Amino acid sequence: MLFYFFKRLLLVFPTLIGIMLINFVIVQFIPGGPVEQTLALINNQGFGGNIALLAGDDSGELLESGEGDAGFNQEGRGRVEEELYLELTKYYGLDKPAYERFFIMMKNYFLFDFGDSFYQDRSVVELVIEKLPVSVSLGLWTTLLVYLLSIPLGIYKAVKDGNRFDVSSSIIITVAYSIPNFLFAIFLIIVFAGGEYFNWFPLKGIVSENFAELSFGDKILDYFHHLFLPILSMVIGGFASLTFLTKNSFLDQINMQYVITARSKGLKEKDILYKHVFRNAMLIVISGFPSALIGILFTSSLLIEVIFSLDGLGLLGFNAALKYDYPVIFAVLFFSSLVGLTLKIITDISYSLIDPRIDFEVREG
Repeated sequence: MLFYFFKRLLLVFPTLIGIMLINFVIVQFIPGGPVEQTLALINNQGFGGNIALLAGDDSGELLESGEGDAGFNQEGRGRVEEELYLELTKYYGLDKPAYERFFIMMKNYFLFDFGDSFYQDRSVVELVIEKLPVSVSLGLWTTLLVYLLSIPLGIYKAVKDGNRFDVSSSIIITVAYSIPNFLFAIFLIIVFAGGEYFNWFPLKGIVSENFAELSFGDKILDYFHHLFLPILSMVIGGFASLTFLTKNSFLDQINMQYVITARSKGLKEKDILYKHVFRNAMLIVISGFPSALIGILFTSSLLIEVIFSLDGLGLLGFNAALKYDYPVIFAVLFFSSLVGLTLKIITDISYSLIDPRIDFEVREG
């Protein structure tokens, strides 16, 4: 088993390189880029002849004196913008061949050197560390609550399959699942966060401004006071599929021959359910944990972050994509892929802990 997990750890590096390479190639074919965006920003803000000054060209004097305006706009401006384009290309490091840029990027990333953001004048590591508490808070607590609610509920629904509780709870869960989490979040704000009725919960950040001055107990209360509505809005839409997955997984196992045999031997139903059925049924449930956590951390929480003014990794990655902030885009991708691959290994370990009969080395052979 140790040899298997050692091989899995070694496979993390080529897998990461493959993920980054595919996305790097895709980005090369996307029109636009940081250079074009910067030039468009300069033009849209109406710098006019100051473009020439930015490029160190004397032609800017023509505009300032009011002479030769048309000539400069047609010839001088084009020459100045071309020089500025070359300068910006060099500044952003895009003057090198694509393969060389990719090699340099991966070498730096494996040394955990992610460079600086193109637009925020800060290192990418600083930005990620700053946004990480929000995403970890949302992802960790949402995933934990979803699993704590869905697994017991799914097991109970499987045991009570077809009765009144199972039918009524299925209707409620389906209705909750059909409501988008961002729409439910808006509803919670209107009712509980000063929209129309009550003003019980804050609308910004994960802690109050005076958080540092609070006692330890008050800090915990303040933290969960801020996170209650965002997490609730994410849990409502997230636990439905896992509940039905758990129920169906247990139903499949309950109808297996080994369960019928165990009942014929006189074993208690509770022992059959939790000592035999549980470990087999939970394998498929646990297999979805890495993708669920990664999805909540980096994608599903984006709208929730916007609605509740929570500045996390989802919003950071989204804004970086809009601005072609390549260092931030690829750093978030590298980080999310690394976390996902690590969680996959942890999932395999969980398989072995739940069912010791699973031997990955034998299966590989």
